Amino acid sequence: MNIRLVRTAFASALVVMAFGYVPTLAQVTSQRIARADSEPESWLTYSGNYQSQRYSPLNQINRQNVGQLRPFWMYQIRRAGVFETSPIVADGVMYLTEPPSTVTALDVRTGRPLWTWTPTIPDDVIIIGSPPVNRGVAILDDMVFAGSVAGHLTALDAKSGAVRWDVTVEDNKHAYYLTLAPLALDGKIIVGVSGAEAGIRGFVDAYDPKTGRRLWRTFTVPAPGEPGSDTWKGDSWKTGGGSTWLTGSFDPALNTLYWMTGNPGPDWNGDDRLGDNLYTCSVLALNPADGKLKWHFQFTPHDTHDWDSNQIPVLFDAPINGRARKLLAVANRNAFYYLIDRETGEFISATAYAKQTWNDGFTAKGRPIVKPGLDPTLEGVTVFPNIQGASNWYSPSYSPQTKLFYQFTREMSTTYYKGAAKFKVGEAFTGGGGRAINGDDAYAAVRALESMTGKLKWEFKLLSPGMDGLLSTAGGLVFGGADEGNFFALDAENGKLLWDLQLGGSIRANPMSFGVDDKQYVAIAAGWTLYVFGVP
Repeated sequence: MNIRLVRTAFASALVVMAFGYVPTLAQVTSQRIARADSEPESWLTYSGNYQSQRYSPLNQINRQNVGQLRPFWMYQIRRAGVFETSPIVADGVMYLTEPPSTVTALDVRTGRPLWTWTPTIPDDVIIIGSPPVNRGVAILDDMVFAGSVAGHLTALDAKSGAVRWDVTVEDNKHAYYLTLAPLALDGKIIVGVSGAEAGIRGFVDAYDPKTGRRLWRTFTVPAPGEPGSDTWKGDSWKTGGGSTWLTGSFDPALNTLYWMTGNPGPDWNGDDRLGDNLYTCSVLALNPADGKLKWHFQFTPHDTHDWDSNQIPVLFDAPINGRARKLLAVANRNAFYYLIDRETGEFISATAYAKQTWNDGFTAKGRPIVKPGLDPTLEGVTVFPNIQGASNWYSPSYSPQTKLFYQFTREMSTTYYKGAAKFKVGEAFTGGGGRAINGDDAYAAVRALESMTGKLKWEFKLLSPGMDGLLSTAGGLVFGGADEGNFFALDAENGKLLWDLQLGGSIRANPMSFGVDDKQYVAIAAGWTLYVFGVP
């Protein structure tokens, strides 16, 4: 593990010379993040709070005045690319990422750049399975943390952007890379890795925020002799996949970290990896002190359709049959909405929220009853949902106000094909592929699900199946975007369209909200621009 420590004074002096002042020094403790709902003007972690609800308690922008919403400032990124950032806002500064792995700090009032940092990305960087993207940063104390597509995790001085330390999480020559926003806990920075399409062995890591020293690593694919190793045939565990490429959730009261895992490798040919292939396509409940597994739940055993479970797990509490329960909800890529007891891992329910043709129900413990004959073949087998899934990486939202779970949903099928799967380090290891059907009536919709049942309350249809996140607010609104570039606000109770603006570039990001000087704003990345909206 290669760690590089760098002094900050020179970079800080550059900020003073360029802008004539030193920005406010952020001091974001883990206690502040845990109490995020008490300072709604900030947005201190990727999903807004540790529960990953992507809900803003701000209500200044509401049903009555959202029609007056207009852009207040815009920031254009330096390099073209897929712009999937979800900004952090703390102490008057917005921190965001630009493709592929640049970090920028902006004056939250004006959008004026305060500093920017771009890592060295080798020309021969290996990225298999996704575009070269980055979804955001974490902030803890006076540092900002970001992963890179070169497989590094870097700590930056929040005041100046100078590098405090830089660590190689894993060698990119073996196709490991990072696209997620790290998660900051008390004394730990948690990250996961991408690369299952190249036959990596996935893991979740924890690092010391002050030094970059790795504190623990938990593999998502067990080695021989470890629990779950009997779910892999032969040596297939060595290339088992199980990427961890999306930010997890955390329950401070239970002191439990929840992290989702991706597909097994190879994706579409399971012949040489017979078994359930634990712990792929699962949610892991981990002890943040040492990374030990408390419990797991597998959504799609022996997946052969690339329905990895890298979706955001949302945490909330609610009574079931008169008993208070601590719940974890997931709108899974496999088209089912799951409720799980996050204390014990007990399966509570699963309800289809999109069209699916692969499942005949569930056992009492939540194991899917799979229809026979739907594994990929040389001739091709058509199945709902498609390769990208009914959901994907983009964030859902849960509103404590409406008790609804909002999910951007894709309705689309894929014809899945099986192919040869020969492993070679740093190359694609997928064992097949898929194609869309000409004439398939594919579309997307924002769907509001009853959080306790998964039943549809309302939907707002969109023209094409894009990949866009959602934000709900105390103002009774749900904000979302479309691949065609429309940014819109819906009534959170009934899905009625209240406001819509064409931004001129595809939206592939999650909205967020913040406040400054007693005014609420909403931000979204579209095309190559970050837009910040408010009501005059």
